[in-house]
Amino acid sequence: MTKNAQRLRNSKCVPCEGGIAVLEHNKALSLLASIPDWSINETSSAIVLHKKCSNFVAAIKSINRIAELAEAEQHHPDLHLTGYRQLAIELTTHAIGGLSENDFIIAAKIDQLFRESDT
Repeated sequence: MTKNAQRLRNSKCVPCEGGIAVLEHNKALSLLASIPDWSINETSSAIVLHKKCSNFVAAIKSINRIAELAEAEQHHPDLHLTGYRQLAIELTTHAIGGLSENDFIIAAKIDQLFRESDT
């Protein structure tokens, strides 16, 4: 794990009601290097992780763990379950219509959840 990934994982999301700038693309790419399983979507407005879970129950457990984390941080991803075990997680800061550091903080914490689980 990189030092930047650890810093993200140890950070807390800052409430965002708007009024802040979307991350510059170069800054987003720099932060993305800390979460290598994630990618930036085609419009550079969100980061996305596709995760194949071992089965349906494992996928639902993952969704529930992510939901608990999101509530604790007050920053919520879009979660999609398809094909009974294919999980897609999309993070964006809705209030600003693009990426903020909060998205990368949650992504690093979601990565940690997956490392600690048996999905």
